Amino acid sequence: MAQHTHEFVENYDGIGAFGWDRNTDEETIMFYLQKFSDDALLKIVVNRMTDTELEEIYTLINRLLKTHLTETEYHTRFLKDGTHQE
Repeated sequence: MAQHTHEFVENYDGIGAFGWDRNTDEETIMFYLQKFSDDALLKIVVNRMTDTELEEIYTLINRLLKTHLTETEYHTRFLKDGTHQE
């Protein structure tokens, strides 16, 4: 059974516009990230990215994870490894 889901993008019927209001912004970011993380699209985009672009994305994601997740959430929600316990 797959550990990762992308159900939001499959069911989203919002306007997908940024700058409208906070809720729409959040939904739009979720929509974009799930669309962007599609395996077939990533194979194309990542291969075409510069080393600097790869590092920028890696750094941004790590900063967001460290800022917004506890250590336990990082392991259970992001890594999905179930190895960390408080």
